This record gives sequence, C-alpha cells and structure tokens, in this order.
Amino acid sequence: MKSKFITQFIKYGIVGVINTLITAVAIWLMLHFVFNVKGEEEASSVAVSVSNIIGYVLGLISSFVLNRSWTFNSQKNWTADFVKFIGVFLICYIPQLFLVMLLNKYAGIPNVSFDLLGATHTITSAYICQLIGMVFYTILNFLCNKYYTFR
Repeated sequence: MKSKFITQFIKYGIVGVINTLITAVAIWLMLHFVFNVKGEEEASSVAVSVSNIIGYVLGLISSFVLNRSWTFNSQKNWTADFVKFIGVFLICYIPQLFLVMLLNKYAGIPNVSFDLLGATHTITSAYICQLIGMVFYTILNFLCNKYYTFR
C-alpha cells in the first residue's frame, strides 16, 4: 500500500511537471502577448484572471488524460471519472485563483529582472503570484484526486 502511494505520487509529480509547464507557458503567453504585461507595469485583474483560467483549462485537459490512464490507472467509467475530476478541479481551483488575486493585489511581490544572453528579462510579480498559486493547487489537487476521484 505504501509503495503504491509513493509510485502514484511520483507519477503524479511527473504529470504535474508536464501540466505545470503547459499551464505556466499558457499563462505567460497570455500575459505577455495577449495582455502585453511586460517590464515594470502592473497587470490588471482581467489579465491575471483570464490568463489563469486559460492556463488551467489546458493543464486540466492534459492532467485528466495522463492521471486517469497512467498515474491512477483507472478502469472506471470515463464520464464518471471526468465529472469527479472537474468537481475536484473546481474545489482546488477556486481557492487557488482567490490566492493568486490576493497576492497580486496585496503581497507587493517585486518583479525579478536578470540578464541572459545579452538581453534583460523580467519575470513580473503577476507571474510570480501565478507560480505560488500553482504550488498550492498542485498539493491540494493530488490529495483530492488520490482519495476521491481515482481511489
């Protein structure tokens, strides 16, 4: 039982890395190219929330497919698993979005600038807040999916 939990947690972590990359890149693309959030400027609530929603929907799709088939090897009805998965997603996603919005508005997290290959790059505070929210979401989501969706 303990080794199955550890194996599932490692697989969930691998899927999580894939999903995190998909989500993070989608959020960055939305913030950077769609909403034009660059450098020292503040991101609007609309830019933060829409970018977050798009990123998480893309991550949600890959997460369901990979976790259902590989991590938890579910043989149950696909529709029933998906309905539970969406419910768990919402239970985890809503507090995550609230956390991101609060951090973005009140935490005063500074932008991080660095030089790479002769160019200066900036990771905006809005994006850092998104990354913090992703860590919170990932832990909560694993526990809910492990003990409810795919048990």
